[in-house]
Amino acid sequence: MLKDILQQAWEAMVYNRRRTTITIVGMAWGIATVVLLLAYGAGFSRAIEAIFAQWGTTMMGVFPGRTSEQAGGDKAGIKVQFTLDDLDAVANGVPGLIHITPMVSKDVPVQDDLHTYTWTVNGANENIQEIMHLPTEMGRFFNGGEVEQRAHVAVLGSEATKKFFSGEYPIGQSIRLNGIRFTVVGVLEAKMAEGEDDNNRQVYIPFTTMDDIKSTHYLDGIWLNYSGDHALVQQNLRGALAQAHHFQPTDHNAIFVADIREQLSQFRILSIALQVLLAMVGALTLGIAGIGLMNIMLVSVQQRTREIGVEKALGAQRKHILTQFLAEALVITSVGGGLGILLAEIVSLLVGRIRFYSYMAENASAADIYLKISPLSVVVAVGILAVTGLVSGMIPAIRAANLDPIEALRYE
Repeated sequence: MLKDILQQAWEAMVYNRRRTTITIVGMAWGIATVVLLLAYGAGFSRAIEAIFAQWGTTMMGVFPGRTSEQAGGDKAGIKVQFTLDDLDAVANGVPGLIHITPMVSKDVPVQDDLHTYTWTVNGANENIQEIMHLPTEMGRFFNGGEVEQRAHVAVLGSEATKKFFSGEYPIGQSIRLNGIRFTVVGVLEAKMAEGEDDNNRQVYIPFTTMDDIKSTHYLDGIWLNYSGDHALVQQNLRGALAQAHHFQPTDHNAIFVADIREQLSQFRILSIALQVLLAMVGALTLGIAGIGLMNIMLVSVQQRTREIGVEKALGAQRKHILTQFLAEALVITSVGGGLGILLAEIVSLLVGRIRFYSYMAENASAADIYLKISPLSVVVAVGILAVTGLVSGMIPAIRAANLDPIEALRYE
């Protein structure tokens, strides 16, 4: 039965091949548009994830500010200052903490025998590499023993090899930080950097050694990474420091928290909204192709009115006529859908990468938009296609099924 219906639908398509071809092209164009738009939306989402992933998505930094609310007998406007004691307060008051480090930073002259640049030097413990996701391209990061020994070792940003060493191997070379000699033990992998960003011009030295350049009694900030819910970690972090410094936990001016996961969540909402919008645009495009299919099928019903009358006179039931025309519409939809998915695959392979963040930043090819057709995109597009094909084919099929056989036989 099904074989006969499909064969009859195929014969009708072949008989009206010019009209059928135009309709199939319209459906193929519509489904290809849906698939490519969904692939673009997914590529945009992956690009945003890549931008944040370079720093690690479970990183959090906290920096001192000035109180803006009264707490107990203390008036507002008191300056908050972090010390090493605050690391213990945070470690004891924040469940899920993995690593924590103090940080003190200063812009100082970075020199060798031929060059002088002003770069930011950061004093931190060795676990800053894990917290900030700082893999080395050459050499290694300083270790805990060097922190304890106040060793004069430095890990340089990726631009160091260009600025200082002109292609020479930098490990073991000497540089001066604020006039003090340090030995280079590692060079970091390049980070994405926009314009004047100094991401690749940072220098990292042991926290204990930083005292030779700047006092480490008061900290510029505390960095940590964690497991679990970022909102709960931030709440516990504020609570622990509020208790240690006698300010209200709700006072967001007393301390400033840089929560990478919170920022990423905001961008994820935007990317989801973009994907929904693109899916709607694709669905509307496919809907236009569906209207074309509906018109073609209505014309087919009109042209085959007498044929329908004959079939009904010979005993064909309403459901048989309905199935016949609906099958023809679904075959056209299926062929167009298959060709559309194939077209989308070809376009995605030819386009490959759409430059996005790399227009604005260096070393940012990972954050460009890659058109990769995912199975989910195909499933969503096929779902939209199926609904479009059913709706577009059902209306003409119902009209054909409802024709009066006597009137149909009289039709010229």
